[in-house]
Amino acid sequence: MVAEALVKRAKEIVALGRSGKTDEAYAEYKKLFESAEFLTFPIDDRRQCIKLVVNARIPPTRPAAGLVEAHRAAIKPLEDAIGAEAKPIDFELLGICFVFVGDEKKAADAFRTGLRIERENAPGSDLCGSLMKWVAAV
Repeated sequence: MVAEALVKRAKEIVALGRSGKTDEAYAEYKKLFESAEFLTFPIDDRRQCIKLVVNARIPPTRPAAGLVEAHRAAIKPLEDAIGAEAKPIDFELLGICFVFVGDEKKAADAFRTGLRIERENAPGSDLCGSLMKWVAAV
C-alpha cells in the first residue's frame, strides 16, 4: 500500500510535465528523490520512478538546469539501491545521472561496474549491450 503513494505522486509529476510545465516537473522529481519518504519505498518502485527521469539516452548539449538537478537528486537513492542490491540496471541509471551532472569519471566507473556484473549474469542481454555503448561513449 505504501508504494501506491509513490505511484500517485509519480503520476502527478508526469501529468505536470505533459502539460508543458517541465521545469516544475523536474523540480518535483528533485524534491521527491531528496525526500526521506522516498527511501522508505521498495527499491523496485524507487527504480521505476527514477527511470521516468533518467532514461538511457545521450543528454542534450545543454540540458535544462532543472533536468540536471533532478538527475543529481537521483544519485543518492541509486547509491542506496546499489548498496542494498548492486543490480546492473542501477549502475546504468547512476552512470547516466553522472553524465547529466558532468562527472564523466564517475559515470565511466558506474557503467564499467554495471557491465562487469551484467557480463557475469547475462552476457548477451540488452542491458549488457546498453552498458557497452555507455562505456564507449564516456
